[in-house]
Amino acid sequence: MKDDSRMRWQDEFCRGALEIIPIVLAAIPIGLLWGTLAAKKGFSPLETALASGSMFGGAAQFVAIDLWRDPVPWLLVIFSVLVVNARHVLMGASLSRHLGAIAPHLRPFAMFLLVDEVWALAERRVLQRPLTWPYYLGLGLPLWASWTIASTFGALIGRSLGEPAAYGLDFAFPSLFIVILASFWRGPKTGAILAVSGAVAALSKLFIPGAWYIVLGGFAGVALAAATYKPGPADVG
Repeated sequence: MKDDSRMRWQDEFCRGALEIIPIVLAAIPIGLLWGTLAAKKGFSPLETALASGSMFGGAAQFVAIDLWRDPVPWLLVIFSVLVVNARHVLMGASLSRHLGAIAPHLRPFAMFLLVDEVWALAERRVLQRPLTWPYYLGLGLPLWASWTIASTFGALIGRSLGEPAAYGLDFAFPSLFIVILASFWRGPKTGAILAVSGAVAALSKLFIPGAWYIVLGGFAGVALAAATYKPGPADVG
């Protein structure tokens, strides 16, 4: 019985790890770049590893390192990071519906591993079968480890890798995320939600300074989804 349980655990973990591989490959060069930027701002390799491993948020880390200077504007850095990561409130609320099979004491760690791509793959998983802890860990742990290691190595090599746009790296994560979102397509309503969210984010980026476009785009999509929601048979009773 224990062997069967162990095999199921390993199978679920490997399934999650296999699905996250394309995102890991895209994360490695971005992590290298962040590490070199951190080194240029005076971070040691150890400080880079601790910062990257504890924050585990690419967009927030790039915003923070861009604002980093001597003396450090702590309030501005903290506020900017909170604004960028506000979308995690929405993702956490969405994912919390599917954590029934995950032990309560493990759920805070699950929230720590929650980034955009992990959320999208986990949500796609629950369309077919329940979300399990080994599958979720298989998604999040390799991505966290590769991001932290790549950032640390970037700080160790101590020189800039150049502009990510020159290699197309600036579009690596967005393109992967677009492909993942496409699997959620359920007809014109899905397209309307994505279109409104994208339009609001684009306009906010053009006219509102800072990273508010991330939050406003997310809230616009949620607002439209809530306004057009009609309960089906599974939602009644």
